[in-house]
Amino acid sequence: MNPRNIFHHVRLIYLFVICGILVGCNKENSKTDTVLATFAGTIDINNLPNYANQKIPNYITQDNTTTNPITDKGATLGRVLFYDKNLSVNNTVSCATCHKQAFAFSDTNIASPGVNGLTARHSMRLINARFGEEVKFFWDKRAQTLEDQTKMPILAHVELGFSGENGDPSFQDLITKLSKITYYQELFNLAYGSSEITLIKIQNALAQFVRSIQSFDTKYDLGRAQVNNDSVDFPNFTALENLGKTLHLQDPILDNNDIRIGGGAGCQSCHRAPEFDIDPKSLSNGIGLSLSGGSDFSVFRSPTMRELVATNGTVNTPFMHVANLKTLEAMLQHYNNLTMAALNNPNLDPALKPNGKGQQLKLSPTEISALVAFMKTLSGTDVYTNKKWSNPFL
Repeated sequence: MNPRNIFHHVRLIYLFVICGILVGCNKENSKTDTVLATFAGTIDINNLPNYANQKIPNYITQDNTTTNPITDKGATLGRVLFYDKNLSVNNTVSCATCHKQAFAFSDTNIASPGVNGLTARHSMRLINARFGEEVKFFWDKRAQTLEDQTKMPILAHVELGFSGENGDPSFQDLITKLSKITYYQELFNLAYGSSEITLIKIQNALAQFVRSIQSFDTKYDLGRAQVNNDSVDFPNFTALENLGKTLHLQDPILDNNDIRIGGGAGCQSCHRAPEFDIDPKSLSNGIGLSLSGGSDFSVFRSPTMRELVATNGTVNTPFMHVANLKTLEAMLQHYNNLTMAALNNPNLDPALKPNGKGQQLKLSPTEISALVAFMKTLSGTDVYTNKKWSNPFL
């Protein structure tokens, strides 16, 4: 072959190779072009926030994660899903409508708005959902796992509206809807290596994001890190805060009529330090009301006691499944006397009525102030301000 022809062929091959590399690079870059454009300033695909390996104190031992460990890519997808109003049938509400970062991922409304009315119960705080022995979710524990919980509001007629019943679109309609959104094609591919959207993928991503929302930057944690156990005084606590901690940890000494004659308030029997999660065996706390009227004795779960108080010092109210308690003092007064609950609530937890009469703690004003002071030490600032848990659409 003529040397000039050889050179010409080599040159063509070289150009084809270079073009192929450039096309491949462009295809690779295009996988996240819409994400970069849609979430400019809030999500950097090349520098994702740390969701998977956040610092967890060594004294925290409870973890209800099973087969769905947190990944940075999965939690990033979950964050977008959590805040995206496209998950509702009319594009008006999202998970974040009921769980607001400004209020420790709870709601100040008594009941939260959905596409077809209001929720049947007050929205539960989502702080430290991962760090508890209890694996079931919702006030009545109807969700067997957090993954199971994340799909239920989407499938609920009142909440996000993809029930598939009584004229509602189905979950498959939601999948079809999301599949047409380019940033979801890119984010699902990023998280799972495939742009295919499925129920399991949506559940897992949402659960990863929720499990990533953690609070360990509190005054309590600063003190707990300096001692060997919760029972000793914390060096960074005031005398009132240490008294409140002692009252929380110690069981009350009750007489045969369930009247306290010594000991503490017994909060620890249900809300166990240092996670302050709820004991899975706990039954009703004595509030048997329902937002729709009548009774609701099926409520056995509660969120962690962490982040009851917001950054500015106000409480993240209202409390309980019917949002009937507006202050920490009101909560304590509820537990201070449960004689009527023992008579009217068939599912009252036995720890609250060991002799069948219903506890009367008879907490003094100083003791109530001490317990309030201690509960306030369980709040930090990061959960309210950290951008990785914020709305990526803003």
